[in-house]
Amino acid sequence: MSEATAEAFEGAQPVSRTRAFASFEWMVALRYLRARRADGFVSVIAGFSFLGIMLGVATLIVVTSVMNGFHRELMDKIMGVNGHAFLQAVETPLTDWEDVSTKASAVPGVKLAIPMVEGAAGISTQFGQSGVLVRGIREKDLVRLPGIAGNVKIGALEGFDKGEGVAIGQRLAETLGVTVGDKVSLLIAKGAQTPFGVAPRIKAYTVAAIFSIGMSEFDNVFVYMPLAEAQVFFNRDKEATVIEVFVDNPEQMDLLRAQLDKAVGRPMMITDWRQRNKTFFDTLQVEKNILFIILTLIVIVAAFNIISGLTMLVKDKTRDIAILRTMGASRGSVLRIFLLIGASIGVVGTIAGFLLGLLIASNLETIRSFLNKAFDANLFPAEFYFLSRLPAIVDPREVTMIVVMTLVLAVLASIFPAWKAASLDPIEALRHE
Repeated sequence: MSEATAEAFEGAQPVSRTRAFASFEWMVALRYLRARRADGFVSVIAGFSFLGIMLGVATLIVVTSVMNGFHRELMDKIMGVNGHAFLQAVETPLTDWEDVSTKASAVPGVKLAIPMVEGAAGISTQFGQSGVLVRGIREKDLVRLPGIAGNVKIGALEGFDKGEGVAIGQRLAETLGVTVGDKVSLLIAKGAQTPFGVAPRIKAYTVAAIFSIGMSEFDNVFVYMPLAEAQVFFNRDKEATVIEVFVDNPEQMDLLRAQLDKAVGRPMMITDWRQRNKTFFDTLQVEKNILFIILTLIVIVAAFNIISGLTMLVKDKTRDIAILRTMGASRGSVLRIFLLIGASIGVVGTIAGFLLGLLIASNLETIRSFLNKAFDANLFPAEFYFLSRLPAIVDPREVTMIVVMTLVLAVLASIFPAWKAASLDPIEALRHE
C-alpha cells in the first residue's frame, strides 16, 4: 500500500461523507504529484507538461504583445506624418487650398488640415544618392505635424518659410553623408519647358534640419521644403496637390468623410488612412492570427502530455485506486482526485507562464539591447522591421483569453484519464495483484 493510500486509510470512515473537492481528495492528489523513486518517470512527464504550458502561455503573451506594439507604433508613425484623410482636387486645380483647408479645419473632430505639394524626386550629394518624396509645406504646419514636432534632432525649423533650406530624415542624412548646413541636390524629370521639350530640373538646397520619426522607411524617404518653393520647383503655380487632414478619432472616418465633403463645398476626391494602408494592416492582422494559432500548438502538446502522464499514473496506481474504492471512496472522489492532478499542472504552469510572459513583454527592449551587446548582433534591424525599437503592448483582454484557454485545455485533458480511473472495478483490480 502506498504512502498516500495509507494516509487515506486512516480517515476511511468519513471518506464516503466528504464533500466534493474536500481536503481528503486534495491530499491524495498532491501526494501523487510528488516525485518518488518508484514513479519518477510519471513525474518527469508532469514536469514536461508544466514546462510546455508555461512556455506556451509566456510565448503567446509575448508574441501578441509585440504584434500589438507593432500595430500601435506603425499606426502612430504612419499617422504622424501622413494624415487620416486626404483631399485631392477634381475637375479644377486646387488653387483655393487655403480656403479649403480653413473649411476642413472647422469640421468638428478635425485637429489639423495641412495643404501640401507632393512630388517624387532624386536627391544626391558627392557621397550618395537616393529617391525621395518631397513635400512642400508651410512652416506653421510643419511645426504642428505630429511626426515632426519634437523629433528634430539637429538644426531648427525657425525661419523655414523664409530660407531655401530643406528638412530631411536622419537615415537619409546618413545615406547622403550630410549634416545641417551641407548642400543636397534635388532632381526631377519634368522641369522647365524649352524649345527642345521639357528639361530636367536640378537645384541645390541647404539642409536646415534633420529629424528622426523613428520609422526607418520614413526617415529615409521624406524631404520637407517650404510650400512656395515646392510650388515653383514642381511647376505648381499657386496650387497644392493634397490637403492632409488629421482627426481626433480615426475610427469614425465614415462620418467625418461625409462632414468634410459637405463642408468643403467643391468637387474633391476624399480618401482615408484605411484605404491607403488597408493591405498593410490586414497583412499584420493575418500574421498575428497565424502566429497565435501556431503557438497555441505548444499548449495543446503540453495538454497531450498531461493526458499521457495521467494515463500512466492511473495504470501505476491501479492497486491504490482499488483500495480507496473498497474503503468507501466514491467514483466521484477518484474522478476528482485525478482531475485535481491535471488541473494543478495546468494552473501552476499557466500562472508561471503568465508571470514570465509579462516580465519579458515589459522588458523586451532591454532584453534585446542586452542580447545585441552580449552576442555583438543586431536582432531587430530597423531597415527590415521599419521601427527603430522593439515595441510591446500587453492587452489585458488577450492575456485573459490566453489564460482561460490554457486552463480549459488542461481541465479537458484531465477528464479522460480521470474517468478511466473512476471506472476501475476494485475487485478486478485487486484480483490481478
